[in-house]
Amino acid sequence: MSRNIRIFDTTLRDGEQAPGCSMNLDEKLELAHMLEALKVDAVEAGFAVASPGDFESVRQIALRLKNTAVASLCRAVPGDVETGWEAVKGAAHPMLHVFIATSDVHMKYKLKMPPERVLELTGEMVRKARGLCGEVEFSAEDATRSDRAFLCRVLDAAAKAGASTINVPDTVGYATPTEMAQLIAYLRENMEYAHKVRFSVHCHNDLGMAVANSLSAVQAGVDQVECTLGGIGERAGNASLEEIVMALRTRGDYFGAGCGVDTRQLFPACNMVSRFIGQHIPANKPIVGANAFAHESGIHMHGVMSNRNTYEIMKPEDIGITQNTMVIGKHSGKHAIEEYVRQMGMEMDAAQLANLTEEIKRLADVKNSVDRRDVEALIAAHRQPEYEDYALQRFIVNSGTSIPATSVVQVTHHEQEMKEVSMGDGPIDAAFGAINRLTGRDFALESYRIQSATEGGDALGVVDVRIRDGERSQRGRGTSTDIIDASIRAYLDAVNRFLAKERKA
Repeated sequence: MSRNIRIFDTTLRDGEQAPGCSMNLDEKLELAHMLEALKVDAVEAGFAVASPGDFESVRQIALRLKNTAVASLCRAVPGDVETGWEAVKGAAHPMLHVFIATSDVHMKYKLKMPPERVLELTGEMVRKARGLCGEVEFSAEDATRSDRAFLCRVLDAAAKAGASTINVPDTVGYATPTEMAQLIAYLRENMEYAHKVRFSVHCHNDLGMAVANSLSAVQAGVDQVECTLGGIGERAGNASLEEIVMALRTRGDYFGAGCGVDTRQLFPACNMVSRFIGQHIPANKPIVGANAFAHESGIHMHGVMSNRNTYEIMKPEDIGITQNTMVIGKHSGKHAIEEYVRQMGMEMDAAQLANLTEEIKRLADVKNSVDRRDVEALIAAHRQPEYEDYALQRFIVNSGTSIPATSVVQVTHHEQEMKEVSMGDGPIDAAFGAINRLTGRDFALESYRIQSATEGGDALGVVDVRIRDGERSQRGRGTSTDIIDASIRAYLDAVNRFLAKERKA
């Protein structure tokens, strides 16, 4: 019989802490609900002790999810364990995830602890966590570069103290698939308490082998895989959830294992993450990239038309890519648009739906047709910060080869209209300068990206920016058929998010 592999999603913790991947509370809550709809077994909601904001997001997610286990990451420190428990104790299925490093390099240079102290702390902190929470996972950070005999001692200490799951992380993406399988086999054979725990792996992608290492560990007998949507995470990222899940589904006969994930939610879930972090999914990304089911070669096209199995080992509809037959335009009513949004696996409240309906009708006045990608882009543009300091009213730009670029930007700030003029190296630079003058801040543009939501000259443009002020940075997104309009909206979005985060801090 096929083994069931638990899917432990850490998009909201390991994924979200990667540079440029931060999300606000509303986005984290919506993604948590999407993960529950995806039917992952556990969600690592965050690192509760990291900040008051992280604590609150973990607590809110714990209160809302009903079927999925909710975990908080904790160092092997009493305060971490206590704070983690306070954050998850309201969950229907709470978990505490305790970790400590076990490799020589980490113990010597990061922890500055002798191995015996690491061993003692493992037992003490897992025992403390188990006294608070019924389900405890223990991770030996940098396990793949640890002395195997010592690793066995630490993991046995955690199991003896009450950890029900033992996680073996390839923290720096150093292992190869063969080494990963050998390590799991060694632990299962040499740990005294191996028969009493669930084995798990958490693989990073520094050498591009995170998914391969995870699947190799499955073959070696692990019962859980930790991963993120789109593979986001520290440095080169984590093992991609969608790749692992579809590998198990497509090659279940080979792996002798499967999982309970609803694969039809994979495409909507990955697109949700992409929208929230402002990073586009690469076209050649396996499973969910734009080219994953595209064929240009005549030989390939002929084969697919004859029989899809010639060049497609998966069906687009299996991961949630459906052909929406509803036509959306200027005459579409709110109910039709609501149904369209529902078919896309998204949720909006009444006010958001009303705003979206008006945006779609305005867009339909200037575009020949409005499709799914337009609607997704417009939805992303409506995710405003909790408090909007500056709202765009109008702008004027002048630019040419023989005159300096100037821009006038008018906004509403606390119900007061304000406008500023600025010159710059092109109309967009001038507009951004005007916004800086309006805010009285010297924000620096760190990154600027343009992408069309669809094809054609009337395509909806999507602009992603990241601004910086000192040590802090913030992303923003704007959408419009006018790329200068989209750029200004993106910059203002970043400014508003920056100020909202400052206010919370």
